[in-house]
Amino acid sequence: MTMLRGGLIQMGLKSATDQPPQTIRQAMLAAHRPLIEQAGARGVQVLCFQEVFTQPYFCPSQDAKWYAAAEAVPGPTTEEMQSYAKKYRMAMVVPVYEADPVAGVYYNTAAVIDADGSYLGKYRKTHIPQVAGFWEKFFFKPGSSHWPVFTTRYCKLGVYICYDRHFPEGWRALALNGAEYIVNPSATVAGLSEYLWKLEQPAAAAANGCWIGAINRVGREQPWNIGEFYGQSYFVNPLGQIEAIASRDQDELLVHDLNMDMVREIRDRWQFFRDRRPDVYGRLTAAE
Repeated sequence: MTMLRGGLIQMGLKSATDQPPQTIRQAMLAAHRPLIEQAGARGVQVLCFQEVFTQPYFCPSQDAKWYAAAEAVPGPTTEEMQSYAKKYRMAMVVPVYEADPVAGVYYNTAAVIDADGSYLGKYRKTHIPQVAGFWEKFFFKPGSSHWPVFTTRYCKLGVYICYDRHFPEGWRALALNGAEYIVNPSATVAGLSEYLWKLEQPAAAAANGCWIGAINRVGREQPWNIGEFYGQSYFVNPLGQIEAIASRDQDELLVHDLNMDMVREIRDRWQFFRDRRPDVYGRLTAAE
């Protein structure tokens, strides 16, 4: 049996939002470091944080000060996590707000680091919402990463980010590209879509025969107060069964052992990939 020890960290904001983004970044990193050390001590092999984990979810704002939260990828946050990855032989997915100074644009990005500390690449959030309270297109350019899958020491790893999870096409593209384990760092609040939290990602895991790690933050963030970030980060297996789930309102490191043999067993059993009909799916990608 091939086991993978996964870790997910969910956390509430540790600084007032009227502070400079760099002050908030330092407060969030300081709060995460003990849990990163704990993950390393517990033998976590792949660790992931919540969406834009060093900052508040600032998209209800249209204050340009948040552009100062952006950094290069790889950059200072990625580089610090590379040192932890090497120390603990732990692959990591590190979601940060990325600045592309050459193009003058910004992305919602996740850096992927292997267990020897090497930087493997990044995924940029593909689907960007623009609705009241979620003015993400003010801050993020849609990514076009072509569904990269990263070969880490422990597994073939894919990344999807928050709002992406509502689009089944990307889950399938990542699985077809070889992903065995896909993580979805999120910042999602109670209300309209909470019931989907435990529906969409288990459905995606079952449809694609893969493990999924879903991460959410906790608490309320002022002054926007768009709702309660309801935590409940979880691991779901290739049958679509949630095997471990975190609390609704506490900072937490969730650790769980994933039976990676299930990926091949379930894909062989259901043969969803074999029975696909891409020859009749043209409508899915046709221009409207």
